[in-house]
This record gives sequence, C-alpha cells and structure tokens, in this order.
Amino acid sequence: MANDFLQLVRFGLRRADDPLIVGTVKLADELLKVDTPSGPSWYRYNEDGYGEHDDGSPYDGTGRGRPWPLLTGERGHYELCRGNDPLPYLQAMTRMASMGGMLPEQVWDASPLPTRGLEPGRPTGAAMPLVWAHAEYLKLVASRALGRPFDRPTSVWERYRGERPKLTRVLWTEQAPAPELPEGCRLTIALREAGAVRWGLDGWQEVREQDTAANSLGLHLLELDVPRLQAGRRINLTYRLGLNWVGRDFTLRVVPRQEQSE
Repeated sequence: MANDFLQLVRFGLRRADDPLIVGTVKLADELLKVDTPSGPSWYRYNEDGYGEHDDGSPYDGTGRGRPWPLLTGERGHYELCRGNDPLPYLQAMTRMASMGGMLPEQVWDASPLPTRGLEPGRPTGAAMPLVWAHAEYLKLVASRALGRPFDRPTSVWERYRGERPKLTRVLWTEQAPAPELPEGCRLTIALREAGAVRWGLDGWQEVREQDTAANSLGLHLLELDVPRLQAGRRINLTYRLGLNWVGRDFTLRVVPRQEQSE
C-alpha cells in the first residue's frame, strides 16, 4: 500500500520528523486522503480499481477503490510517534464500524445511495468484518496506553532508535546507478553477471580495469579504491557483462557529507 512507508517510523527505523517521511506524508495526503463524515481515511493507492462502481454496483473485476479504515489506524500510529494523541483516529474507526461494531474493509466516499445502503464514511459492500482492521484498532488502543507502537520490534528499536544510520558505503548497480559518493564512503559496484569495470578519475584519468568477483547472493562485486577522494572529484566508469561492454559511461560526483542528497 502507498502508506507503507509509515512503517519505517512505527518500527523504529526513522524518526517521525525525518524530512523524507514528512515530505512523503504530505504527498500521500494530497493524493490519497479522504475526509469522510466519520473522520479521515486513505485510499490504498491512486487509481485503485478494487471497490464498488460509481453507481454503487458491486466490484466485478473492475471498480473504484474506496478508503480503508485500516489506514486510519496506521495514521494514528504515526501521529502517536509524533507525540500526538491518536484518540481521534480511534474514534474515526469506531464511527466507520457497522451497527454491530464490525469494521469494514472499505467505507463509501461519494454521495449517498440510499437504495444500495451506501452512506459517506460508512461501510461499503466490501469484506466485513475485516480482521486486519480490527487488529489494527486493537493495536492502536494498546499503543496509546503504552505511549509507543505496540508492535515495534525491540531489537530494531535498540539498534536504530529512529535514527538514520551513518552512510559508510554506496552500492552502485545497473538498475540504480548512484550519481554521487559522500566523502569517506566506500564504493561497491554490483553487476548481475560476471564481468569487469573500467574506471578513472576526473574525465578518465588514471584509467584501470578490474574484474568482478562473485558473492554468495549471486551478484558480482568490485570495490573501487576511492574512500580518500575529496569533494569535487569525479569518478568515471563503465562495465562489461561477460565480453560485452555496456556502451555507456557513468559519472559519480564526490560530495561533502553535508551536501549528500537525501
């Protein structure tokens, strides 16, 4: 789901005020948040097609995704991590429940359709009760009492405590070629097949070519001797898989740590 990034905070891997988290929350709210009469809720992702049609007819392989009360509970956990009381999110989930107290998978987010029993902020014809949503509600109740996420792994919290680890190595891959290297970091090239890396500095000076070595994960690695390079230097490289060169050059810029892109 599009809001899964909040688990980084809930599990103790990032602070609630981490700039990347705060920025992503703002974007997710812009795209996915719905203010219903029962309270706020969120779509799973934009263009979700799993839910009733606009006329209220049932999902039949196509449809329109509706807000999930489960995601209201997830936001409540994030707000708790920010130091806020998650009670409003518990109350919203309660108002989204059926008359029998069952939490639905989705709630209606359009104009009322009385003939189909659809009211804004109330259960749709989707699964109900959704045990996943009930579990999220109960965990949020427990989390509020504890003052922290109920399901936060102790070992993860003891190691990270929400702090982003200091970067010591950049992994450069074919699928994600890193554009920069913070000063003092190691640089490892990871290829999907055995091959070689040809690399140089500052416009292909001091060129050398080195073979990769296989590791136990099926990757083929080469660590370049670059940790002593100062900011402003440039690393030029290309690679081959087997005997075939990729036919493209890549450049990494060595940057001061404070200028490292988030």
